Amino acid sequence: MVIMKVGRGEDQKKKERMQLGKYELGRTLGEGNFGKVKFASNLDSGEAFAIKILEKNRIIDLKITDQIKREIATLKLLKHPNVVRLHEVLASKSKIYMVLEYVTGGELFDRIASKGRLPESAGRKLFQQLIDAVSYCHNKGVFHRDLKLENVLFDSKGNIKITDFGLSALPQHFRDDGLLHTTCGSPNYVAPEVLTNRGYDGATSDIWSCGVILYVILTGYLPFDDRNLAVLYQKIFKGDAKLPKWLSPGAQNILRRILDPNPVNRITVSGIKADEWFKQDYTPANPYDDEEDIFVDDEAFSMQDESSDGDKCPSSPSLINAFQLIGMSSCLDLSGFFEKEDVSERKIRFTSNHSAKDLLERIEDVVTEMGFRVQKKNGKLKATQEHKVQKSLGSLSVAAEVFEISTSLYVVELRKSYGDSTVYRQLCNRLSSDLGLPPSPELLATEG
Repeated sequence: MVIMKVGRGEDQKKKERMQLGKYELGRTLGEGNFGKVKFASNLDSGEAFAIKILEKNRIIDLKITDQIKREIATLKLLKHPNVVRLHEVLASKSKIYMVLEYVTGGELFDRIASKGRLPESAGRKLFQQLIDAVSYCHNKGVFHRDLKLENVLFDSKGNIKITDFGLSALPQHFRDDGLLHTTCGSPNYVAPEVLTNRGYDGATSDIWSCGVILYVILTGYLPFDDRNLAVLYQKIFKGDAKLPKWLSPGAQNILRRILDPNPVNRITVSGIKADEWFKQDYTPANPYDDEEDIFVDDEAFSMQDESSDGDKCPSSPSLINAFQLIGMSSCLDLSGFFEKEDVSERKIRFTSNHSAKDLLERIEDVVTEMGFRVQKKNGKLKATQEHKVQKSLGSLSVAAEVFEISTSLYVVELRKSYGDSTVYRQLCNRLSSDLGLPPSPELLATEG
């Protein structure tokens, strides 16, 4: 697929438009980590579209090829008035172009942020549309797994459209136990069972996220919120969302049944549709019955990974997201303090706002002062302290690595290879003190 620059007479140098096959590309509607979304119009019909332009090299760098394939495969299945529709997928050697339905009304997030909570009747209507769409997706075997205000759009008539199926799951993603096991989603909206790493039901976890959305629609704020991830997850596990007294009994009841931290007891889609509060003025949406054949260019997934390890800065920290961080942890105490030591692997982690470079320098200073020999390679640090007479007496070998969660939040993992537990705890407490963190009570206990 070739993009053409089409000039307009004498104004060619001042004004150019980009043409992609039968589409004329216009202004940029949004930008993300690996591409842009541009307004486009069909040159034959004049119909408006949104074209998601994905850079293949960014997709490869971010290792999200499977995620993009999943999103396209999912959207090909879904033809519902409350789901953003995919029309076709074009491609060049360097880009993928997803031609999507153009939705003009903005995000539900922006609507709530600017105008505050909605009246119950208006909020219920949006929730009915959300449940219709989610129920349709589930019946198609699609589980969104990242439902949140930002992924709910408005069309010109004020109806909602679910978007961004990049984290969705299809039946082939289930393991033999019939459960999903990938921890994903957005922290404030994630269901408690997703955080346990024991498997979860995609439908049940989606319903929890719908409950969080309903709560925000009706109150104007999140049911579970805290800047500290550990505290946030503790609140989610408890499921103790405070229900304002000014909400109607019906609204309070359905929220309580959706935001049940026990997925076995949580209300189902059919239960929601049978709820008296939900059924008020409810008109179910009808899926589209057309059989439009969605074209997907084979070139879309012709990607070669041309990057090499030599291109990467050896001192750059590994980038992880909040849920990978949870998966690394044997508990959820990620509050900026040392965690309980993993006895089997002898690992301790703590979070910090210091840069990766600063953290490794501080760790090096501390271990050097304590008499450790230091080796550094590829952004990792290894410190060894050998006892001259007997290796097991007062000897210790540890490795430190820094992971980046965001531009201002890092996790340091300290892992003991072998050695004296007392010296190890002394080192941990020294690092805690040097980095301005309170010493962890767990570190004062005897190692198991």
